[in-house]
Amino acid sequence: MKDLKQTIISYSNTDLEQRKHWYSPAAEAYNQARPRYPQDLIHQVVELAQLSTNSKILEVGCGPGTATVAIAQLGCPIICLEPNPDFFQLAQQNCQPYSNVEIENTSFEEWELKPLEFNAVLAASSFHWISPEVGYPKAANALQENGYLILLWNKELQPSYEVYQSLSQVYQLHTPSLDRYEDQKTQEYILRQLGNMAIDSGQFQNLRTGQVISEVTYTVDEYLTLLKTYSPYIKLDPETKKSLFLELRHCIEDDFGGSLQLSYISAFHIAQKVTSEVRDS
Repeated sequence: MKDLKQTIISYSNTDLEQRKHWYSPAAEAYNQARPRYPQDLIHQVVELAQLSTNSKILEVGCGPGTATVAIAQLGCPIICLEPNPDFFQLAQQNCQPYSNVEIENTSFEEWELKPLEFNAVLAASSFHWISPEVGYPKAANALQENGYLILLWNKELQPSYEVYQSLSQVYQLHTPSLDRYEDQKTQEYILRQLGNMAIDSGQFQNLRTGQVISEVTYTVDEYLTLLKTYSPYIKLDPETKKSLFLELRHCIEDDFGGSLQLSYISAFHIAQKVTSEVRDS
């Protein structure tokens, strides 16, 4: 837990202006290539968090609206906060059909708190960008009594280990630091840590979790577009990235017919706000 929490704190300690623009070089790629949340997962979340047309939801860091569109179909009012200007524009486009969605170009840290107003605070693959000392208390303060914190996660898409071994040779030549593989057991361990952090904050209780494993096929172009959206690749200098991607393309085309079979874990954590009675006892 300590290692993951310290990593999250290091993210959140990065200058806020830098964090706001971090995904700008990859915003279009993110919108195109990142996977959506499975409908089965969304259905479970709606049921467990008791979401309905009458719910009022605050979404923290909506990105291009990846999860927003699925939740918006309930018809309930959703206020979305998105600090990145490029994601903000994409979210406006993607959510245009939903008049119940309002998107603000601001960070959760800078957002003016509306105490006790929301039935649910939602964050889809975004809450790890916010300091735990800020995120959990502010989310709890925004919630009505017995409101829910909903954290959605799509873990990194992974090929089979056999395919990874072939790709690994390319990474070892160009960017050994990016040569890493997370199996299902490792990803599930990381997800458990993320869920426990909400409870350890002292702001939430009654954690409920679930996951869905999806299998997808990405062409070589789709896969390289996906890689562009992950932070370690955003940080790469352009020449190194160009060389790496060229060799990955050759490997995927020559050895795997130009496409890859990938799998990913989608997960949710739902925790209920600790009531004032419990806090005061």
